[in-house]
This record gives sequence, C-alpha cells and structure tokens, in this order.
Amino acid sequence: MKIETFELERRQSLWENFVDYNLTESGIHPFTLSEFLNDEQIKQLLNVRLGYGQTNGSIALRESVAKLYPTSNIDNILVTNGSAEANFISIWSILESGDEYVLMLPNYMQTWGLAKSFGIKVKPFYLKEDLNWQPDLEELKSLVSSKTKMISVCNPNNPTGSILNDEAVKCIIDLAEESGAYIHSDEVYRGAELDGNEINTFYGQYDKVLAVAGLSKAYSFPGLRMGWLVAPEDIAEKAWSYHDYTSISTGVLSQQIATWALQPEIRNKILERNREMLYENLKIFLDWTEERSDLFHFIPQKAGAMSFVRYFIDINSTDLTERLRKEKSLLIIAGDCFGMDGYLRLGIGSEKEYLIKGLDLLAEMLEELVNI
Repeated sequence: MKIETFELERRQSLWENFVDYNLTESGIHPFTLSEFLNDEQIKQLLNVRLGYGQTNGSIALRESVAKLYPTSNIDNILVTNGSAEANFISIWSILESGDEYVLMLPNYMQTWGLAKSFGIKVKPFYLKEDLNWQPDLEELKSLVSSKTKMISVCNPNNPTGSILNDEAVKCIIDLAEESGAYIHSDEVYRGAELDGNEINTFYGQYDKVLAVAGLSKAYSFPGLRMGWLVAPEDIAEKAWSYHDYTSISTGVLSQQIATWALQPEIRNKILERNREMLYENLKIFLDWTEERSDLFHFIPQKAGAMSFVRYFIDINSTDLTERLRKEKSLLIIAGDCFGMDGYLRLGIGSEKEYLIKGLDLLAEMLEELVNI
C-alpha cells in the first residue's frame, strides 16, 4: 500500500524545531507539570509503576471521559495515543476499499490521506467562505447516497475555526440516518469555544456516531499524547482489537495526569485559562489584519487557536511560507496543505509576546513582497 504524504504534518515535523518562531501550532500554549500538578500529585506520579496498564484505558480515565458524552459509559470509550490514533482506527476499522466516504473539507487532512491510501472512494463537501465557513447543504445532500458508509466532519473545524450551525448538524444527522452511514466527528477543539459555550457533541444525537477528541488542543497537553474514541459498544470493542495492532496502550503516567485534568473543577480552570489566552491573542491578530485590510480577508474563528486567512498577494502559499522560513525563520502553514492556495493558517495560541514577534516578521515579508 502506498500512502500519500501528509503535507501539513510533514512540513511541521521537518522544520518546527529549526526556526526561531513557529506559528504552525493549532493548540494553546502547553502547561508544564509544575504549573498543573500540586506537590501531592507529583509524589503520586513518582510512585506509579511503569507497566502497561489497561490497554483500552484505565477505568478511572474512561469514567472521566464518559461524563463528557451523554448516554455513554466506560464501555463506549477507547483511550488512544492522541486523537490522531483514534481517527486512524475509526477509518481502518469501519471502511473497506471501495466504500464511499463523504468528508468535510477543509480539514486536518489525516483521514483524507488515509482513506485515499486505503482505496476508499472519497467524496468531499466544502465549507464555504461566503457562507461564513458553513457547508452548502444542497451540495452535501447531492453527495450522500445509499452507498455512503461514513460521513466525516471536524467540528469545531480545523483550519477555519468555524462551528457547524444547528441546521447543518441536523442535515448531517438526517442524511446519515437515511443512508445508514456512520458519522465520524473529530471534536478535538471542543472546549476551546471563544464565547465559552461548549458545543454539543454529535455522540448521543444518532446511534452510529464515532466521536474523537483528546487533550492536545483545547486542554494544552499535546505532549501527553492522550486521545479517545467514543462509539457504540460493539464498535468501541472492535476498535480496541485494532488498537492491539497499533500502539497497544497509552502511557500510565499520561493516563493518570489525564484523569486529574478531566475532573470537573480542574477541567473548567484549564479551559478558562486557555480561553483567556485566546481572547487576548485573537484581538491582537484582528487588529493586525485590520491594519492590512488591503492584503487580507479574515473571518475570525469561533473556536480553537488557529486563524485561517485569505491573502491578496500574487504568490503561491507554499512559496510564501518557504520564503518566510528561509528568510525570516518563521514557520506558518500554507493553504496548499488544505488544497486551498491563497490562504494561510496561523497558530495564535502561543504566549502573547511570541505571537507579536512572529506577526512582525510576517509583516516584514509582506512589505518586501508588496514593494518589489
């Protein structure tokens, strides 16, 4: 089997540790253990035996995750190494070569590449900028058929930061019910809503939903590599057997820290800290783009730490980001990574001063290009 190059991750992996300023991250400035844990918790970690632990996730952790999903219990939960593994298992365990897969674009592009590599028939539907990054529902309806095996969404969306409105959610569920398709919902940005109103998960609104999330984005713990899949019990059990062929289990230290992070009071403090950072940084970025309104069109995200912006300079997005990397030691994501040249995705979840310096470097590059 030949796989497609995962352009977004490849570019980040190659260069993120070799630039002075990295604005490719779509999460929020991560915690250190000393910022998050108290002395008693640190002592507990020092006494954890470093065995495998329960391979589908500890009971305590799965109980904590289940509280986030209506009607779920621990048997609906599979704990994975990041949400990326949960996405991988969702596709691998459900879809076969030749199956029809209706996928929201733009998207993180992981499942796009996987499905095409597995010989699955991918039928994209698009979020439209002129609809404030909502889907054209008539277009979506035209794509779903009796052959559709799965409809896949990323909500809140990467890279636009948009949130599906109620009409779109109902349409997707109705189409899935009519066709008998599964809904795969990547919800890793749920909890990072800028207005503080956490969106409803797709899980529990339809009986064939696979919901994916984790601690990397909204929670600021990407280094824990902690994700989960929430699904009907038979699907969760099947997914666990596929997990035996991928990473087998997650780290016991990560499971313990995740269990603490998901306790309601602590979870609320984490999400509030992160929203405050996003409020401040989004205001900085909004002011920056408004000062350059002749060069950019930007619809502010409703969730998450990534801003997706259209630019009006005659240069390919990959060429622009390569020049930024080489000439300014600044890394950002090209719209080409999402099949959308003419756009940039900037991570705004860093510390404020770091973001401002990165934007200063981008402004320098733009000034040079405009004055050529």
